[in-house]
Amino acid sequence: MQSPDSVLQASDRKGGVPVNSKKKGMTLIAKQRVAGWIFLAPASIMIAVMSFYPMIRAFILSFQTGAGVNMRFAEPVYSNYKRILADKVFQQSIGNTFLYLIIQVPIMLVLAILLAQLLNNKDLKFRGLFRTCVFLPCATSLVSYSLIFRSMFATDGLINSVLINLGILDTGYNFLGNSASAKIVIIIALVWRWTGYNMVFYLAGLQNIEYSVYEAAKIDGANGWKTFWKITVPLLKPTIIMTFIMSINGTLQLFDESLNLTKGGPANTTITMSHYIYNTCFINVPNFGYAAAMSFIIFIMVAVLAFINLKVGDTRD
Repeated sequence: MQSPDSVLQASDRKGGVPVNSKKKGMTLIAKQRVAGWIFLAPASIMIAVMSFYPMIRAFILSFQTGAGVNMRFAEPVYSNYKRILADKVFQQSIGNTFLYLIIQVPIMLVLAILLAQLLNNKDLKFRGLFRTCVFLPCATSLVSYSLIFRSMFATDGLINSVLINLGILDTGYNFLGNSASAKIVIIIALVWRWTGYNMVFYLAGLQNIEYSVYEAAKIDGANGWKTFWKITVPLLKPTIIMTFIMSINGTLQLFDESLNLTKGGPANTTITMSHYIYNTCFINVPNFGYAAAMSFIIFIMVAVLAFINLKVGDTRD
């Protein structure tokens, strides 16, 4: 007669799974978890070293004053942030940046949606050519296109030449020397540069919408406007929120256009926050602590606006 232990060992051998398999090695789930962490580790380390560590160092720097090896904590420690409240130029740069944001972003995104809707028409000939032409500005360098617009809107530039030949102007108008017109030029340049970029996202979203949905709406008697407003826009809502957040983030960090088009002038009336931070670090007397404090103000603005957009766009119960 076999003992209970021998019977158990025999049944285990028949099943093909040893009782102490967990003791001999990791389970399949544990191995998958380890493999996942191994694959994630290099990217996580790079993000921590290249992103989070500089952010922490910049936050510490925002409480310091001095230059080079003589950096020390300010007295009081929040003096850099207190200075922001009295800095008229930085306050003006905030106003300029939000003016660009309020005007340029809605115009750009509406144009991007309309162009995507137009170029998504399957009956349109040369769709690829038109899509390339609209997207082509995105392939140009930020510095290059800023210098091109600066040349076009110069007193003796292309725009003034056309207006004079048409009899609209008698002499060249200094577009970049006037505060209002300089801001308009920056807004036009931003719309020209980034509309095609956002159009690509909307095109991708439209191509994920089943064409049968539009056919059903057409059978129900919906016209083009109702189809666009009741079907296209709701189904593109996640893409619209994403592009809106990216556009806000990019506009709040606007730099190249302010520097290369107008150099912040005239009299700092077109300067942006990032441009002013750059001047504080490298053009004027270097003050890295104060520049770091202003950078964190921009970071907070971006985070708050992104959070508001996500909460407004989230329709889940």
